[in-house]
Amino acid sequence: MVRGRRLLSSHPTVAAPRLLGARLVSDSPEGRVALQLTEVEAYGGQGEDPGSHAFRGLTPRNATMFGPPGRLYVYFTYGMHWCANVVTGPEGSASAVLLRAGGVVEGLEIARGRRATARSDRDLARGPARLTVALGLTGDEDGLDLLDPASPVRLELARQPLPAHIVGPRTGVSGAGAGTPWRFAAEDPTVSPYRAATPRKQREAP
Repeated sequence: MVRGRRLLSSHPTVAAPRLLGARLVSDSPEGRVALQLTEVEAYGGQGEDPGSHAFRGLTPRNATMFGPPGRLYVYFTYGMHWCANVVTGPEGSASAVLLRAGGVVEGLEIARGRRATARSDRDLARGPARLTVALGLTGDEDGLDLLDPASPVRLELARQPLPAHIVGPRTGVSGAGAGTPWRFAAEDPTVSPYRAATPRKQREAP
């Protein structure tokens, strides 16, 4: 746990590729589901990264990002999806790593039940919103200590991380942070496709 805390205390661009191959374990009344992480994205802290929730400072939504490293930051997006992150950096720096994709390595039947529309097992957690559904994560888990052995959601680092086969811009990020190459992914079929941000259509004047 000390090694994990030390790693997660580093800048998100250092911590993110080290998370490839790690296991994310979620225990619930339904049973256990575990993923091997294959795709992540780094997000910097206040004033550093225009693509980050923390760029403009502390809000009720992003408060967990300002906490100690190793916390689970779960946020709601597009009015329908939960996304999960690992808080990184020293406490107060407000950086994090978005967990974008993984392969189910335990609890396959439970994950299939939660993701009944998935066309194949590779799609069960292929994308950040699918990942949280497969694991059964919602805002109720926001703030959990992922490095606490007693936590219902835990992060288990790999002794040897998977090589980062893809290093490039983050998916769906627009504006000044669009081109920042902070997406890291292994060579694995569970990795989600890259999509650039789609400009919002302006309403026509009445």
